[in-house]
Amino acid sequence: MPYLHRSLRPQPQPVPRDARTIHSSGQSFEQLRQGCLQSGTLFEDADFPASNVSLFYSERPQVPFVWKRPGEIVENPEFILGGATRTDICQGELGDCWLLAAIASLTLNQKALARVVPQDQGFGSGYAGIFHFQFWQHSEWLDVVIDDRLPTFKDRLVFLHSADHNEFWSALLEKAYAKLNGSYEALKGGSAIEAMEDFTGGVAEHFQIREAPEDFFEILEKALKRGSLLGCSIDTLNASESEARTSLGLIKGHAYTVTGLDQVNFHGQRIKLIRVRNPWGQVEWNGPWSDSSPEWRSVDLEEQKRLGHTALDDGEFWMAFKDFKIHFDKVEICNLTPDALEDSALHRWEVTIHQGSWVRGSTAGGCRNFLDTFWTNPQIKLSLTERDEGQEGCTFLAALMQKDRRRLKRFGANMLTIGYAIYQCPDKDGHLSRDFFKYHASLARSKTFINLREVSERFQLPPGDYILIPSTFEPHQEADFCLRIFSEKRAVTRDLDENIDIDLPELPKPTPQEEETEEEQQFRALFRRVAGEDMEVSAEELEYVLNAVLQKKTALKFKRLSLLSCRNIISLMDTSGNGKLEFEEFRVFWDKLKHWMDLFLQFDVDKSGTMSSYELRTALKAAGFQLGGHLLQLIVLRYADEDLQLDFDDYLNCLVRLENASRVFQSLSVKNKDFIHLNINEFISLTMNI
Repeated sequence: MPYLHRSLRPQPQPVPRDARTIHSSGQSFEQLRQGCLQSGTLFEDADFPASNVSLFYSERPQVPFVWKRPGEIVENPEFILGGATRTDICQGELGDCWLLAAIASLTLNQKALARVVPQDQGFGSGYAGIFHFQFWQHSEWLDVVIDDRLPTFKDRLVFLHSADHNEFWSALLEKAYAKLNGSYEALKGGSAIEAMEDFTGGVAEHFQIREAPEDFFEILEKALKRGSLLGCSIDTLNASESEARTSLGLIKGHAYTVTGLDQVNFHGQRIKLIRVRNPWGQVEWNGPWSDSSPEWRSVDLEEQKRLGHTALDDGEFWMAFKDFKIHFDKVEICNLTPDALEDSALHRWEVTIHQGSWVRGSTAGGCRNFLDTFWTNPQIKLSLTERDEGQEGCTFLAALMQKDRRRLKRFGANMLTIGYAIYQCPDKDGHLSRDFFKYHASLARSKTFINLREVSERFQLPPGDYILIPSTFEPHQEADFCLRIFSEKRAVTRDLDENIDIDLPELPKPTPQEEETEEEQQFRALFRRVAGEDMEVSAEELEYVLNAVLQKKTALKFKRLSLLSCRNIISLMDTSGNGKLEFEEFRVFWDKLKHWMDLFLQFDVDKSGTMSSYELRTALKAAGFQLGGHLLQLIVLRYADEDLQLDFDDYLNCLVRLENASRVFQSLSVKNKDFIHLNINEFISLTMNI
């Protein structure tokens, strides 16, 4: 399906407590619950039914699942039993360890947990078979309502469950997240940082452990104290290594949670330790400082108690930080607020959000490797005006997120390879052309283009104006995206594609007959022969005249002008309102048409008789139309073929309708200044019927 433009105008951060209800009924959780209580029925969610369609989209269950409410599974179900903790998360038969690792990390921050898992629900008074959870999605919080029917087999939960079989908050949270993403199957495979961001609205930072700074332990320690969520993993070289167990009990390609950092006295030395949890709830590290390792015998019992050391096979274990750096490859930190990890003092950052789209044929230009289309990507101007305190530069973090790819997995969509580049902004304003990127290198960029949901990077640049270009790696790939700019000091951002400039010259006065050129005299003779004595032609007659003339233009390759184009031409040029074109009106149009033909030939690079939709922006600008990204996308969808090409007839039809709509808008805005409430972009979209 085509992706339509999302406005890139900066948007304010929504107040966290204002979660938007997304149930199809339009009713809130409380309204739905009260309705059930009044009718004496248990809630059944039609948006996410208790059937296979909510489970899988590409396979059938291997065993017959039975959907049951917690009260049908155990006698005394509890929503939360003894507090929500990381031991409440045990993986089931679904490959969503990344989600479970994020939930385990979430339990370490009670404030964030209470946001995701509201406490106004349970199995006691007010129970109506309905629960709700809140998730952050692309700059806003959503309230997701579910019923409490869960998939079971032989009276045991099939997927995520608590170690205590009477506790159900974690299983219901998984169901709500599955609903948000379309199905349980959509949760297979992922990165813990993805769910961490959905639980907090935070921003991710990624560390390759072998490239981490010397104070990496202090960075992680500070992040945990601040309430950030931390995950870690071991890379795999190929698919066969996924979830392979090492000799020391670690699982490759598996998402773990970092749950603690500390130091312990050991033989007169301070040893740095890190605590890690396997969401399976079992299978642990068996090297130094593991649960039953001899190192603990040298640590007094009070210290062991402080560290929470136990010898249980619960999936959680301590290990020396130096061993952690050897055996693990990645750490992902989700900062609940984008506070700098490097500084000791906490400080708030300014946040600006842009929503946009990559649309095939107009704004999906690919990376700089594809110079001919790269310049067509969305362009965001970033103005850095204030230096950081005590610094020469301005620090900001750019986080580019592709939207809804997990939900679209059932339609064959995968994570696209995305990234961005940052350029020094030239003095001129407006969308930068191909030539600019041909002769100018980027000043900064994301470290790599990668197929993750979000790519984020921290930069420090001198004060000035910059252009940030978000893109996919390959051109012609469609997706919606969300770009967040976090800056230590206030930064001004705006979308260059929102600039719309229509520069239409006055229609020229007709040339006196005695001053006509030989070409114009030939036109007059042909026109008189077709039109008759009144020297006016209908759309059908104009079609004959134009095709007869244009067929002689050997440089212009096209089949025929359509009757629709000729009707649009008459609509543009007919000043008398009789639905016909006089010769003087035709002659004025011919001068305009010659200019448009020259532009078409200029951009028909391969002389095939067609123009690439990516070149349309430049051609339209040369014709006097500098259009916004939204309108350009709609025009490409309306006029380009499936190979993203426009023939001359489509090109001419587009230009005629653009000019007609622009002149109507200018006329109305002059005559009715107090009554025009649409901008020119919106007006043209309506009047062109696109």
